[in-house]
Amino acid sequence: MRLTQLLCSSVGKWSKQFSNLPDRYIERTMNQVYWKNPKGSQYKPNTEVKRKKFRFSVHRPWTAQFRQQNSPGKLYKKVFVEPIKDWSFFRGDRVEVLVGPDKGKQGYVKQIIEERNWVFVEGLNCTLKDMGGDKKYPGIYVKMEQPLLVTTQVSLVDPSDLQATAFEWRFTEEGDKVRVSTRTGRIIPLPASIEETIDYKSKATYKEQPKDTLADDVSEVTFQPALKTFQMDIMESMDIKDERVPLKTYWY
Repeated sequence: MRLTQLLCSSVGKWSKQFSNLPDRYIERTMNQVYWKNPKGSQYKPNTEVKRKKFRFSVHRPWTAQFRQQNSPGKLYKKVFVEPIKDWSFFRGDRVEVLVGPDKGKQGYVKQIIEERNWVFVEGLNCTLKDMGGDKKYPGIYVKMEQPLLVTTQVSLVDPSDLQATAFEWRFTEEGDKVRVSTRTGRIIPLPASIEETIDYKSKATYKEQPKDTLADDVSEVTFQPALKTFQMDIMESMDIKDERVPLKTYWY
């Protein structure tokens, strides 16, 4: 039996990459405090009880639908997810569906829910959802993609022959980590859309905005670590020499 792990509250890297939101914002929107210590010197500071178990689904953690689904007092059964050490499916990958009515069809990954090992394939594994119906208006049916498990329900497609294949991560002679088809030995390149976010199509074409921190300022090295205390560092920078003789100490 393969190992499983309890779904934790951390948000996967590739799940939130397209939104381009900082981690501190996502943690703040997900935060639910059940109890907090009153203010006062007689109370222990910064003591609070937070919600730790969340239900992850197709709604992203920073949306109102996620907050409604995980409203205070609403609990769900434990969801166990098979751990994946190296996430290998990305937006824009060509995959083949292995189950369901669309078995054998190929499509492109549209969305990733790494917390549940899910991918959505554009135009495949869809269901019809009735929306907007009332007494006067019958409503319409909307076609919506349903999630597929990356472990058993989809497979990557080898671009050399457009056939489904198993793969593994390997290193090239230059030290680059790549996906390699175990059937043909060909490299399966990462899609170009892996860099795409709401703000830009690729990092190279992004133009810095007035309120952005400049890339040169971020890459500038302003601190060099050394095995010195703060006092020693100040004395060295001000050219101060300590000529005092320290007292002898004994360690037993």
